[in-house]
Amino acid sequence: MPDSHYANSPVNVHNEWDTLEEVVVGTPRNAFFSFWDPFYQYVYSPEELAAIERHLPLNQPYPARYIEAAERAMDRFVGILEAEGVVVRRLEELDHSRPFATPHWETSGGFCAANPRDAFLVIGNEIIEVPMCSRSRHFENLSYRKLFDEYSRRGARFVAAPRPHLRDELYNPDFAAADSPTPYVLTDLEPVFDAADFVRCGFDIIGQLSHVTNQAGVDWLRRHLGPDYRVHLIQSLDPKPAHIDTTLALLGPGKLLVNAAFTDVKKLPEVFRDWDVMIAPEPVPYRTQPRLMSDWISINTLVLGEGRIIVEERQEPLIQALKEWGFKPIPCAFEDYYPFIGGFHCATLDVRRSGPTAA
Repeated sequence: MPDSHYANSPVNVHNEWDTLEEVVVGTPRNAFFSFWDPFYQYVYSPEELAAIERHLPLNQPYPARYIEAAERAMDRFVGILEAEGVVVRRLEELDHSRPFATPHWETSGGFCAANPRDAFLVIGNEIIEVPMCSRSRHFENLSYRKLFDEYSRRGARFVAAPRPHLRDELYNPDFAAADSPTPYVLTDLEPVFDAADFVRCGFDIIGQLSHVTNQAGVDWLRRHLGPDYRVHLIQSLDPKPAHIDTTLALLGPGKLLVNAAFTDVKKLPEVFRDWDVMIAPEPVPYRTQPRLMSDWISINTLVLGEGRIIVEERQEPLIQALKEWGFKPIPCAFEDYYPFIGGFHCATLDVRRSGPTAA
């Protein structure tokens, strides 16, 4: 928990369910569809990539109609957040279509800053800039720098993991082969991970290995957090594992929502032994194109605290189940944000949550 020197930090988050007081939201502006990263090129088949490109051409700026529709979805979302008393912080604009290079590789453009949950992990009073494996997102952090410098000056910790080289040797194109040392596209050449592969439960951090998080990345996080924290890994059954928030969601103390298609509920970490495990209902297939995510984006919700949960409005089976479980779902139309590869949880970064576990 925060030491006395950081007691007045504007950043303070210890779990996924305490009352949300302040949040950073992403933006789809100036987005560039650079679906060329090794993760996509190795994990998606040529047929899948061709189907995607029929709707959204690769290596080009997103068409204006996609950005405008996503901005309207974000405005609806922000309207709900503010009506519920949450302070919403916006980002500095950055042109993601500009090409850039390192000594090891070059790209015709970046991606976007639509999903702050991917790039930053907030634990306690600390913002951790994570070492993502995506080359196109290598400088995405610049969109957040002005805001996070403000938080730092006001007393928050702001640190960055070692910036990865992302050389070709980090990626294993033969990961699906029977003799592959790992079932994921990443080797352990250097630590890389996406923050969205982890969720918080006090001193227990729940995560997973995936196509964007390697064991070296998990090991770095464990060393950085120190002995007070325990990092538990689930085994993902997702056919394209990347980000844990379509697999499980921590809805409240002792309340866990699980997508049983993506993980074995009998093999959950011991920390959940006495929790109520609620099996998510089958999702309503989303309608936006191209299809860049699983329909299980349905459980990518945002908990506001006191039983309130923002849910995609078309997910009526989940909304009804949440009501039966004693929660207060708040519907919001958000599917137009999906072409930017994120739902409610992805599109936000908790800055401050208040509650007994944040004392």
